Amino acid sequence: MAVDIFENLFVLELANNHWGKLERGLKIIDDFAAVVKANGVHASIKLQFRNVDDFIHRDYRDAEDVRYIKKTLATQMPWDELRAMVDRVREHGMVAMVTPFDEASVDKCVEFGVEILKIASSDIRDKTLLRKIASTGLPVIASSGGAETHHLDALVNFFTSRKIPFALNHCVSLYPSEDGDVELNQIDFLKARYPDITIGLSTHEQYNWHDSVQMAYAKGARTFERHVDIDYEGVPVSAYCTKPEQADVWFKAFNKAKEMCGGPSTVKRVVPKAEREYLDALVRGVYVKRDLPVGHVLTDDDVYLAVPLLKGQISTREFESGEVLKLPLAADEPVLLGDIDAAYVNDPEVRRLVPDRGLERRLPDLKVAVNQ
Repeated sequence: MAVDIFENLFVLELANNHWGKLERGLKIIDDFAAVVKANGVHASIKLQFRNVDDFIHRDYRDAEDVRYIKKTLATQMPWDELRAMVDRVREHGMVAMVTPFDEASVDKCVEFGVEILKIASSDIRDKTLLRKIASTGLPVIASSGGAETHHLDALVNFFTSRKIPFALNHCVSLYPSEDGDVELNQIDFLKARYPDITIGLSTHEQYNWHDSVQMAYAKGARTFERHVDIDYEGVPVSAYCTKPEQADVWFKAFNKAKEMCGGPSTVKRVVPKAEREYLDALVRGVYVKRDLPVGHVLTDDDVYLAVPLLKGQISTREFESGEVLKLPLAADEPVLLGDIDAAYVNDPEVRRLVPDRGLERRLPDLKVAVNQ
């Protein structure tokens, strides 16, 4: 089931780019909120929650050779500061979203009023965490990086069978990703396999903020995720992170793609009046070859087809041969809808279109003899 909260949602992944500093985290939120507002997009800022004291085994807390442990400890923040960041996201009118990496963090998400939970690619088979997340009833987005198809089948079924709003992102977990790694055709695969949920794109590209979002949107992706960061206090920005000026390009490319893709793909578009009038000007009208009396039954030999098509005149789209004249017509006169009896005369669409279709009729100039 597709859910409105997921529709065209940009997920700005803050991760640990605040480096454990509240001031930096709030500035990232503020800077990106300005770009979101300027482009009028639907966006969330996503944080990561870990109950660090229990998340890392006490015997390994000094294992500085393990990058994940070292970084997690170095960027640890107290819960009140994380709550302040969630509140700042909401103050800007954005969606508060969190990836909880343990069960205690899920409880904190509920306590803080987080609106969407995210499942990291590494955790889509974590049965304990999945059960805890499902118990909240909150909307969930998951990323598919590294997963086998049967793992995704089980994940989608786990949440949809519980009637929990769920979206799935195509994701390649390479940091950073080259253009050739992105595999956008997987969006088609996921949409075909899971037609009743929202499919999105989580990407870690390092060169382009324009092309992939346009292609992904055209393929039907409706959530879009990237890591974000800012140039601030001399801290280097990772190659896979998006800065505010790059997000501006990203959002503008999305808005252009949305404009060019137009309405939904599930129904036929409404043809605009200007397009119809243009095509009507290329259609041939029906004219009589010779004088014909009232009651004459028209045949192909009685008429010729020529441009322009005039207002009220039948065209090659309507003429069937067998129409009966209600009025006499002189040679080269147009056959008007009101001049004939035919089954299609009472067709509502014909009666709606024909009177205003084509050019205004030009009456022939009268030649008056003048005595010299």
